[in-house]
Parts: sequence; structure tokens; C-alpha cells
Amino acid sequence: MERITARDGASIAVHSTGSGPGIVVVHGGGVTIDVYRRLATALADRFTVHLYNRRGRADAPPRSTPYTLDQEIDDLATVLEHTGSGNVIGHSSGGFIALQSALRLPIERLALYDAAISVDGGWPSAWLEPAREALRRGDIARGLAVTAAGINPQMAAVRLPLGVRVAIIRAFMRTPIGRTMGELLPMTLDETALILAHDGPASQWEAVTAEVLLACGTDGPPYYVDANEALARALPRARTVTIPRSGHDAINRAYPRMVEPLVDFFTAPVTPERAPRT
Repeated sequence: MERITARDGASIAVHSTGSGPGIVVVHGGGVTIDVYRRLATALADRFTVHLYNRRGRADAPPRSTPYTLDQEIDDLATVLEHTGSGNVIGHSSGGFIALQSALRLPIERLALYDAAISVDGGWPSAWLEPAREALRRGDIARGLAVTAAGINPQMAAVRLPLGVRVAIIRAFMRTPIGRTMGELLPMTLDETALILAHDGPASQWEAVTAEVLLACGTDGPPYYVDANEALARALPRARTVTIPRSGHDAINRAYPRMVEPLVDFFTAPVTPERAPRT
């Protein structure tokens, strides 16, 4: 682990493993870098993988108040500059941050898995206020249950009564990952609000010049498929891939069917940029 200085003077811990070209991972909401260590290990024989906790987590500095996208982009810029990396992997809300960063930063290749991008109202939002209300009442388990159902409409558990789902979440919160997700729920909701505030046409990202891999899983939320297809039409150097037998956490599990497309993407020859649309 190495400490580097962010643009505002805060200290960011960067955890690096492997050898070869650098890849920076921007993790999703409700978790820390711990759940991405399998991914880092799976890529470490070909790449140097750099993990860092986004603010408000573990060994990271506190977040700004109010929470801002600029601070997220500045921190990613600091990590990219320090490591000399031009490659980025973004997952979930980390995918949103990474794609927004690609509008400003010299990212060469960007792999997004289940990137939380809201294109023309396609990302679910009706659950956000009920989750916030549960959090205001101090009922974190209910807030997590509402959140899980809101962003995972494809799951069979969504059809269970809310009380049953809350009971399941209470048991889940006794596990290390469940406890972390409960502690980070306020941040998850803030990140969701930021994602929804940037809802709009896919064309708002058409200035991204990086090569982009837009990936999702066959067992994940279906709205990621629609968002990826819309982004692929708008971005000048993007393609989509759907990973079989994979849900939202497939990138954390790092099975070969998930890792191999990433390796292929980061090692493939550079493709030419499409001509601007007229």
C-alpha cells in the first residue's frame, strides 16, 4: 500500500498488485476495495492492478459536504497520474464516475461492468425516496431492503413481502459485507441521487474518446442492457459484451468468463475512432 496526495491535500491509499500495464479500478457503491481483490489477483499476471477506496470508506479520507462528482474525478485523476495508468475498470456507481471522468481525463481504455448510467430515464428511481425515508427513521435494514429491490427488479426475492425481505436483510447485516453495506447506505443513496441528476440522452457522453467496453451479465438487472446499447451507439469507440451466467457481482467473483473479456479488451490492438455523426 502506498499513500499519495490528492489535489485537495488529502491522503489516498493505493493498493497495487501484479506486473504489466496499469489498470485502476473504480469500485461500486456500498462496498470497499476488499470485494475486488479476487479481480485484482486474476489480472495480476498480466497487469498491475491499482485499487483505492473512494472517500468515506476504510483507509480513505472523508467525503466533501455536499458530495460532489468533481471530488471523485479529481481523486481518480490523482491515482491515474501517480500510477501512470491509462486503463480504468469501473463497476456500478464506479462506472458512472469513470465514464464521467473520461470526458475530462486522458483515459485510453475504459471497461465498464453494470455501469450505473441513467439514459433517458432508464435507471430505476422510484425506490430512492422510500429508502431515504427508512434511513431518516434509522431503519437501515428496511432501507437496504428497499434499495436492493429497487435496483434488482429481476430477482425472485423482490416478490416476497417487504417484512420478509427486511428480516433477510437483518440476517445479512450480521455478515461482514452486509455490515459494510449497511454502514455505507447513506453514501449509496447520495451516489444514486448524483447518477439520476445526470440522467439524459446517451449523446452527453459522445465526446469520450477512450476505447470503451460496455459489459453486463445475463443474470443482472435488464436496464443495463438497454443503457449499454444506447451508449455504444453514441460513443465513438465502444462495443458491448454480455457475460453469461453472471449477475451484478460477477466482477467481484472474477470467474474466467468475466476476466477473459477484460484481458482481451485491454490487450487488443487499438481500434480507429468512428467518424463524427452528421
